[in-house]
Amino acid sequence: MLTFDPHPLLKGPHRMTLASRWWPRPPARSVPEVTRLFDVEPGSRISTKCHWQPIPHLHPTLLLVHGLEGCTDSHYMIGIGHKAWRAAFNVVRMNQRNCGGTEHLTPTLYHGGLSHDLYAVIKELVDRDRLPALWVVGYSMGGNLALKLAGEVGATLPQLKGIVAVCPNIHPAACVTALQHPRNWIYHTYFLTHLKRRLKRKARWFPNKWDLTPLDSIRTLWEFDDCYTAKDGGFRDAADYYERSGARHVLAQIAVPTLIITAQDDPFIPFETFDLAPLRFNSAIQLVAPSHGGHCGFLQRPREGEDLYWAENRIVDFLRDHARRTIAHTPGSNSSTL
Repeated sequence: MLTFDPHPLLKGPHRMTLASRWWPRPPARSVPEVTRLFDVEPGSRISTKCHWQPIPHLHPTLLLVHGLEGCTDSHYMIGIGHKAWRAAFNVVRMNQRNCGGTEHLTPTLYHGGLSHDLYAVIKELVDRDRLPALWVVGYSMGGNLALKLAGEVGATLPQLKGIVAVCPNIHPAACVTALQHPRNWIYHTYFLTHLKRRLKRKARWFPNKWDLTPLDSIRTLWEFDDCYTAKDGGFRDAADYYERSGARHVLAQIAVPTLIITAQDDPFIPFETFDLAPLRFNSAIQLVAPSHGGHCGFLQRPREGEDLYWAENRIVDFLRDHARRTIAHTPGSNSSTL
């Protein structure tokens, strides 16, 4: 794998993290897009944006999952989605519950343990669309969900061929604690403000479900999750929610090729959370951890033949390499398209 050489103007975790959101991308070529709803449990649906190849079942499929307070239109979802589509993948960009303006589609909140939602989408793509080979790429909280799914299903879902997780928060309590450190006030303020706004929008669709009286007095993410996310998700409290939602507990059961990309200087995903035996001894998992990169940043020094988004390019390399090997042994698929 090509090593990460950080852009000379962006060395430093905060510069890298913030620049990845605002750095101008070249205009993307138009990609055919279809909006599709998936039932994930009775009374709850999620919205996706799908980009199909001309004969979908002859191509591998990539399910993309965003992070906290992201959506299908987050810059990284569009960036990796367009790259994967040009690499001959079908692409399904998934909104987590309530995200992307879909608060009306479910009476529940979303949280970092809802790996079942990914499973429901994959099962429909397999059973209804007859897609034979699927990969999941998740960012941050979405990366934790992807890893959690892979560990929960093990080898029991043969159509799931691999996972990529970028800066996954596999230890949610440690990540929230890091977010609440004063040096990370800009990220903490952003997430907390947006979560509060979303809950207020949600309450307009489902009045009287949540008591909003304490909302304005909440000052931390932990308090928000303790008051709202945990109780709505059936957890005892925030600590119970974080403990039960972290993918670190199921890493040993992952049986499909898995790539984890994280930066040692990520401002709020502590690198020590990856010092785990399953990451050292599970041969299915490859951990790539450059010294720099920030949180889901990885803007590289200009390199011939690639744009600045190093992680996106490495993800496509990983997917294409494994897809060729997998599809060559998958009936009804065509590895020559990759």
